[in-house]
Amino acid sequence: MRNGEDWSDATYAEAERAVGYPFKDRELMKTAFTHASYGAAYGVRDNERLEFLGDAVIELAVTEQLFRAERADEGTLTERRKQFVSRDALAAAEARLGLMRYLRYSGGESNLGGKTSSNLFEAVTGALFLEGGYAAAKRWLKKHIEEIAPENYRSLLQEYVQDRSKETPAYRTQPAGEGYLCTVQALGERAEGSGPSKKAAQTAAAEKLYLKLTERRSQ
Repeated sequence: MRNGEDWSDATYAEAERAVGYPFKDRELMKTAFTHASYGAAYGVRDNERLEFLGDAVIELAVTEQLFRAERADEGTLTERRKQFVSRDALAAAEARLGLMRYLRYSGGESNLGGKTSSNLFEAVTGALFLEGGYAAAKRWLKKHIEEIAPENYRSLLQEYVQDRSKETPAYRTQPAGEGYLCTVQALGERAEGSGPSKKAAQTAAAEKLYLKLTERRSQ
C-alpha cells in the first residue's frame, strides 16, 4: 500500500502485471486503486463508483456461471453464489494477486476499513469491465475467484478472534428437533446456527458470528 504516494511508471507496470491485464486507459486503472482517503486528500477520483460497478459485474458473472454449470434449484444456487461473492472470497482473491500493495491511500492505515481488500477487488473488476467489456471481466473472475467453503468459517472465526484477544470462540451445542442448535460467543458477540449434525450447526453459527464481527469492524 502506498500512503500518500502517486504511482511512478514502474509502479504502474508492476500493478498491471499483478492484475494480469494490459490497460489502455491508465487513469482508469489508477482510479481503481485509489482509496477514498487519497481522493479526498489530493482532489482526484476514488474507486467507490468502480467498486459499485464491480460488485454488480461479479454477482452477474458468478450467477451466470452457476446457472449454466449446475442444475440446482434457486435456493441452492443462491447459497452457492454466496460462497463465491462473499467478502472473504473476494479478499482471498485480492490477497492471491497482491493488489493491496499498490493501493493509493492517505492518512495512515487507520483509514482503511475491514472491507478495503474486497472493495479493491470489486473496483478492479469494475475497471476491467469498462476497459475490456463483460467477456474480459468474466475471464478474469473465472481465473481468480474461488469458493470459500462453509466449513472454513470455524477456522476463519478462530483466527479472527485470536488475532484480537487471548480467548477462543466458545461453542455450546445441543439437540434441537431432528438436528442440532449451536450458540457461539466471542469478543462480546454471539450467534446461533442450526444443522443436521453438531459440526454443521457449529459451522453455521461460526459463519454468522464471523460475518457479524467483520461487519462491525468495517462500520
